[in-house]
Amino acid sequence: MTERRCIGCWQEKDRQDLIKITADNATGKVVINPNSVTFGRSAYLCYNKSCIEAAFKKNKLSKHLKAPVPSELKGQILNEL
Repeated sequence: MTERRCIGCWQEKDRQDLIKITADNATGKVVINPNSVTFGRSAYLCYNKSCIEAAFKKNKLSKHLKAPVPSELKGQILNEL
C-alpha cells in the first residue's frame, strides 16, 4: 500500500483512494491519470468536492504540477465523483 498526500486537504491516504492528475512530460497536457499510464509530474486529490475546490483555488494544482491547468479539467474531475 502506497500512501500519497491530497493537495486539497493535505491528508495522507492510500493511493487507490485518490484521483491522480498528471502533467504529461511529452505533451505538457494535464490529464486525469487513473491507471498511471501517463508519465510526468503528478498530484493527488481526494474524492470529495471540497478538496477539488481547494486545489483549484489559488492555482494550487497548477503550481504543484508546474503546468497550466485547463479550466474544463475541474468539470472532468467533478464528474469522476
